[in-house]
Amino acid sequence: MITPVILCGGSGTRLWPLSRKSYPKQFVPLAGVQETLFQASATRLKGPGIGLPLVVTGPDFRFIATDQLAEMGVEQATVLIEPAARNTAPAILAAALWVEARDPDALMLVMPSDHVIPDAAAFAATVARAEPEARAGRLVTFGIVPERAETGYGWLELSETPTEAPQPLKRFVEKPDAATAEAMLEAGTYLWNAGIFLFSVAALRAAFEAHQPDMLAAVSASVAGARQDLSFHRLDPAPWAEAADISIDYAIMERADNLSVVPYHGHWSDLGGWDAVWREAGPDEDGVVTTGPASALDCENTLLHATAEGQEVVGLGLRDTLVVAMPDAVLVADASRAQEVRAAVETLKIKGAAQAETFPRDHRPWGWFETLALGDRFQVKRIVVKPGAALSLQSHVHRSEHWIVVAGTAKVTVDDTTRLISENQSVYIPLGAVHRMDNPGKVPMVLIEVQTGAYLGEDDIIRYEDVYARDSDD
Repeated sequence: MITPVILCGGSGTRLWPLSRKSYPKQFVPLAGVQETLFQASATRLKGPGIGLPLVVTGPDFRFIATDQLAEMGVEQATVLIEPAARNTAPAILAAALWVEARDPDALMLVMPSDHVIPDAAAFAATVARAEPEARAGRLVTFGIVPERAETGYGWLELSETPTEAPQPLKRFVEKPDAATAEAMLEAGTYLWNAGIFLFSVAALRAAFEAHQPDMLAAVSASVAGARQDLSFHRLDPAPWAEAADISIDYAIMERADNLSVVPYHGHWSDLGGWDAVWREAGPDEDGVVTTGPASALDCENTLLHATAEGQEVVGLGLRDTLVVAMPDAVLVADASRAQEVRAAVETLKIKGAAQAETFPRDHRPWGWFETLALGDRFQVKRIVVKPGAALSLQSHVHRSEHWIVVAGTAKVTVDDTTRLISENQSVYIPLGAVHRMDNPGKVPMVLIEVQTGAYLGEDDIIRYEDVYARDSDD
């Protein structure tokens, strides 16, 4: 059995402002498709001998991941929650130990959650070619036959021109400069390093025993101490903190002597920057891509990406430019500097700007909310609650609230009173009142919340009951 393992803990800062720490690129539809990158990854490999996916993610993304899986009809995936991001080596090892405990003979296909691989059949055929190598105890990595002299990827050097068959690896190459990338492309014996792997759980354990015994001990203890949390499995945080923060390439792959490379000849992208999104979206004859409410006049080689309702983004006479407009942040960049967007994020962090990491729409297990207006002692939010979902039974120390339902029906509890509030009706929640809101209907319920008080932070909440088993700050 092959278990697909989906890694989805990254923050995708090179696609800021659309991708942020609170809601990264793998969960956002991109490049003109409706499904997200995470959804495409989780459903890419199907068929006989393929198990349900195992997802490794952080606590902030657990409900987003399961919601998006459910949208694709995947209801029984295993979700491991990392107590803290520790890079790919501990994450992959934790998945391997979890799978090994249930099937010692299993193979594991490890895939990042933010890659574009449009030809699922070609990818599945490539995995099938790699399977005998993995069954024989080899650690298989997949290399992409390059389309251009890319400086944003690491490369793999082979001893000969890549075919479709597994081949030995000569060496790993770090992200090159432009001249080196051109030389490697011309040589024809190099592949892009995709960060996709296939191996048996036994072979991976042996590799960690040989090269990372301390990490094996720490992660083994963390997996052994995992606790059930609703449908999730939370790894034990204390031993997890002892695991080194290191990638699987540095920890294992660059040290192993049983490594094979299987070339993939189909199209692939990690959408590692807005220049990659521009390529994937299919520029017109002038090299222009527009997404959302955007218009380009006399532009060339330009991306205009707009997202907000009621917004219009217009580009006039732009050349080699990236423009990404969100309700709370706008990126304007020279297309040649797409890989430097993360530096802008670091600058915003230093300034203390919330836009560096926080998305304007805050996703919760019951739905989402966004701030429409914020001032001294007041805040106005739009709140959307999924059918059948419920907010926690809670109270606030510093604020009162006024709810106005604008779509659907809300079941509202305030202290000892429960009643239904329909469209165009409202209810007042006094300071300190114990309250709850449910959506008993079959369609999303939308309301406008007006908060007033001395302090309006999200941490002003006391939870008494919660169907999602969250802590007060979760």
